[in-house]
Amino acid sequence: MYFVADTNVFLAVALNEPEKDQIVRLTSGADAVSPEILPYEIGNALSAMVKRKQITGKNAQTVLRAALSVPVRLVNVNIQQALRLAIEYNIYAYDAYFLQCAVSAALPLITLDKRMRKVAGKLHIPLLE
Repeated sequence: MYFVADTNVFLAVALNEPEKDQIVRLTSGADAVSPEILPYEIGNALSAMVKRKQITGKNAQTVLRAALSVPVRLVNVNIQQALRLAIEYNIYAYDAYFLQCAVSAALPLITLDKRMRKVAGKLHIPLLE
């Protein structure tokens, strides 16, 4: 089985967040797919955490290595279609890339983002819960 995972899922696992066990349980034996922007999104999120003094720069490097060690197939996403989703549902394009990935590949989505979950429901994207 394949599924689309968004940035916050990788970060939750790498940061050992409380959701980690559930994520591992839901995705065990399955293969992750994400838009090719995933590593950049992870880096951006980590730099924001350092800026807000939630983690240190050294911790950010460690978390980045951990997040990037999770096996995932990175795929190209139609940016034009993702932008249409972003505009139609009033969401960030970065979130729309993951939703568009799930739509175009006809795969379920796992996310911790409530807004993305809501839009996924409107797009009839199955959620891993």
